[in-house]
Amino acid sequence: MQTTRYPARSPAAQSVTPVDVTTTKPPAPLYQQPGIVVTRDWFIVGGRRFPVGELHHLHTARGPAHQLTVRSVTVTAIVLAAIGITLGMTTELNHLSAQTYLALTAVAFVPFLVATIGHRLRPRAYELWGEFRGMTVLLFSSDEERQYGQVTRALLRAREAYKLGGLAEPLVSMNIYRMTQ
Repeated sequence: MQTTRYPARSPAAQSVTPVDVTTTKPPAPLYQQPGIVVTRDWFIVGGRRFPVGELHHLHTARGPAHQLTVRSVTVTAIVLAAIGITLGMTTELNHLSAQTYLALTAVAFVPFLVATIGHRLRPRAYELWGEFRGMTVLLFSSDEERQYGQVTRALLRAREAYKLGGLAEPLVSMNIYRMTQ
């Protein structure tokens, strides 16, 4: 018993064109955001273009601490040390009240508080360094860990594709049993 129904009228005949498997469309970018593009062949960031095949010895680093944070911690520590030395020279420390000792102890934590707030507001940048034409170059820098990770992974995938002869897709995602006509 056959349960398939056929339409009363057949649809209008449409011409069928075979798919041309020899033409390759340009590969989609592995990562693309304003100012940053990573393809299998190019790493473009901030208007600079790097051919993926010419990038070697990629490594990551953290940028320096923000200068405002460093300066504020240094100034705060120096001022507190000067207050402590002046207080110790002008009065006898045995005659200070408990509230004064408690206040001095609380004030001693100010540089740590300033450093913590400064680190939160202006974190150290994540940097991607590599060799390009014999020179070590800063390729990419970002203070957002997520964006840095996405760009770095895209660049590593591009380098792997370049080393494997420019495959359009990673080997893991290829279906080797795909039927071709």
